Amino acid sequence: MFIDTHTHLNNEQFIGSEAIAIKKAKDAGVDLFFVVGWDIASSLAAVKLAEQYEEVYAIVGVHPTDALQLELTDLKEIEKLLTHPKVIAYGEIGLDYYWVKDEVGQAKQRLFFAAQIELANKYNLPVTIHMRDATNDTYKILKEHRPLAGGVMHCYSGSKEMVQPFLDLGMYISLGGPVTFKNARVPKEVAEIVPLDKLLIETDAPYLAPHPYRGKQNEPALLPLVAEEIARIRNMKIEEVGRATSRNAKALFRVEQND
Repeated sequence: MFIDTHTHLNNEQFIGSEAIAIKKAKDAGVDLFFVVGWDIASSLAAVKLAEQYEEVYAIVGVHPTDALQLELTDLKEIEKLLTHPKVIAYGEIGLDYYWVKDEVGQAKQRLFFAAQIELANKYNLPVTIHMRDATNDTYKILKEHRPLAGGVMHCYSGSKEMVQPFLDLGMYISLGGPVTFKNARVPKEVAEIVPLDKLLIETDAPYLAPHPYRGKQNEPALLPLVAEEIARIRNMKIEEVGRATSRNAKALFRVEQND
């Protein structure tokens, strides 16, 4: 019923327990898992998991904070993975000005962001975007280097006013655990206004566990809690949220699976 469009089963917290996490999530109604890399090693690990499990697909790329330790030439290692049959997108890429506040570091992030969008375009892959405290620059780069195969604003933390501008660039909006937080006014507003055919859901596990597990390790099995809150906000049935977001995920990432 559900697709976790952004999870890090390649994180060290899941090492040795990937099969358990997948089984638990499938029992909870999660059918597919898009495992996302943040650097070269984690991207390779994502591909390995995708090769090992039929229900796992890989998304590969360099996270903006990890870009600071690399050179553009290192992206050749990511490029080698882009023709793998189970690599469905390029990510997570973008800008993070929360952790990186100096202009030199932010400039390098922007350089890597644009370069990775161009690589995604070269291989006709959608992009998964990380954006934190950098809405204006993220929008500017996406507009100047438009992702030709579309993409998703992962765990969207921007304002409701910026939803439409990102949609106009061909992006989907993905919501995760924060939409369930009691004090999360903006994510709830976003959940209410995003067109149903442009909405995705995710866990970002092991991070951002939904209420009532906030502060604990997140896992894909908790994804239904995200769908449940969105259903409450939109006055829908959880099954409708599951069907719509799964249909959207399959369309954007071009995953051929039976409903």
